[in-house]
Amino acid sequence: METIGLIVPCYNEEPSINLFYDEVERVFNEMKENNMNYNHEYWFVNDGSSDNTLSLIKNLRSKDKNVHYVSFSRNFGKESAMAAGLDNVGGDYVAVMDVDLQDPPALLPKMIKYIKEDGYDVVGCVQKTRKQNPVRAFLSSSFYKVINKMSDVEIKQNVRDYRLMTRQYVDNVLKLCEYNRFTKGIFSWVGFNTKYIEYDGVERAAGESHWSLYQLLEYSLEGIVDFSDVPLKVATWVGGFSFFISIIGLIFVVLRAIFFGGAVSGWPSLVSIILFINGVQLFCLGIAGNYIGKIYLETKNRPKYIVKEKE
Repeated sequence: METIGLIVPCYNEEPSINLFYDEVERVFNEMKENNMNYNHEYWFVNDGSSDNTLSLIKNLRSKDKNVHYVSFSRNFGKESAMAAGLDNVGGDYVAVMDVDLQDPPALLPKMIKYIKEDGYDVVGCVQKTRKQNPVRAFLSSSFYKVINKMSDVEIKQNVRDYRLMTRQYVDNVLKLCEYNRFTKGIFSWVGFNTKYIEYDGVERAAGESHWSLYQLLEYSLEGIVDFSDVPLKVATWVGGFSFFISIIGLIFVVLRAIFFGGAVSGWPSLVSIILFINGVQLFCLGIAGNYIGKIYLETKNRPKYIVKEKE
């Protein structure tokens, strides 16, 4: 019998653990009643939680030997948690799911059918509707437009990390072992035959989101830098344009001095030009520095996460 492995990143998700487990068990029991027989195993990744998340996972483990867990030595972030899940999960098919039930387990049978009957290698999920702050919605929409214009791979707007993947697909994702990870981009870069299904967004089953607006902005910049060198090209063009303007300005000053005499003193305009040029230089240096920082982290070859417990 084929097995579906479930990767479930957790960070302070004490209120959601048991709700998630019960819902997934209900879905798999319904699948068996409909002659869709699959074994399944859980890989909960405790990302340095400070509440009772790990205790609840261990309690599930004591009752169900299909429950496994990896617990980090500290909080390394969701990207590292997903990487740990991919490194450890078994099964013929692998799903990445959020424990807050915003990724409905009820979609799993539909996703399996697309892979088994239609020959897809991966089925991803896209939220059609989602209640969120208008500022976040605007920034999210803008991010996908920007990164899809800059990057060589297309990232579907409002795509979730929730997806079901074949073992072949997962094995190829594991070949991408970079330290700086933007998993949505990695999933798209790997390619293969991909199907996206849409669903209406649902509220969290319990608890609250741990993502602040600043973290989302930082994550967006991470994705752009990881999957596009366009910012470096922009810096080059901005620097070249500024140089061109400065040459034009120099020629203008020389010609005016030749034909009309000395230049009228204009300290404010001079200072403004100097500040503008310096600002452009710092802007370009900042972009280059961001990429150099990524190279620095990659060359240090640190592990993406450190495991404290595993079972």
